[in-house]
Amino acid sequence: VVVASVFLARAGHYFFFRIAKRLAADTKGDLDNILVRHSEKPAKLIFPLGLLLAVLPATTIPPRFIDSVQQLLILGLIAGIAWWIIGLTAVVEDMVAEKYRVNVSDNLAARQIQTQVHVLRKIVVAVISIFALAVMLMTFPRIRQLGTSIFASAGLAGLIVGLAARSTLSNLIAGLQVALTQPIRIDDVVIVEGEWGWIEEISTTYVVVRIWDLRRLVVPLSYFLDHPFQNWTRKTADILGTVFVYTDYTVPVEEVRQALHKILEESGMWDGKVWNVQVTNASEHTMELRALMSAPD
Repeated sequence: VVVASVFLARAGHYFFFRIAKRLAADTKGDLDNILVRHSEKPAKLIFPLGLLLAVLPATTIPPRFIDSVQQLLILGLIAGIAWWIIGLTAVVEDMVAEKYRVNVSDNLAARQIQTQVHVLRKIVVAVISIFALAVMLMTFPRIRQLGTSIFASAGLAGLIVGLAARSTLSNLIAGLQVALTQPIRIDDVVIVEGEWGWIEEISTTYVVVRIWDLRRLVVPLSYFLDHPFQNWTRKTADILGTVFVYTDYTVPVEEVRQALHKILEESGMWDGKVWNVQVTNASEHTMELRALMSAPD
């Protein structure tokens, strides 16, 4: 009965999602395709466990073992359902990423929305995981019987847990603040701890900054609320590029300025907003020229 149930569940899963993929491919929208993609793997766990739980009374498992087997199946089914719900949160994030793309020239609004959805999804996933764990623990009768004692000592336990997880809790709260106020967004150009790079990932507890030389700087999320940092794309997606050139005093600055303008016009990468060449420093033998130009991020 067990082997037949597993085989039937896997066969049902295969044909169900094969049909679902074909139906989703015939539609114009992307929602059904994303929904099928994120539901397929959790269903591989939910289908067999659900069918085994239904046919368990018809098996020849000894009565002294049937409760333990049923407990394991219920735990697995709860985990599978939590996995599926977490997959549904990924559906929302994928839909937002599809609608609001960041690989365009003016992507400020898209990065704002994607950052909010990304951070909020991380928090929702953490809440779902904790809730699923609590439900799994409540399936054990002995743990339910200890509920009165647990609630009686909840104040002391909460104080101890709060002190132990102070850093984690502060980062979770910081995640909500970042999602709402958005001092940083995905793909923002920032300078953190003297390093120049892009915001690559925002999790519930840390931020990954992709440094210009492909290193990764991992910073606690609360850092961006407690310390000053530079955000070059806070208001617009445009950035300014600077090049320093050191020359002697015989170099005609005006001709260098006109040559830069010609290079920018022919490059096709200049947005036509800002450009200039200035003398920013002078020593006994050299001049420091700063070439400034703007470009979309």
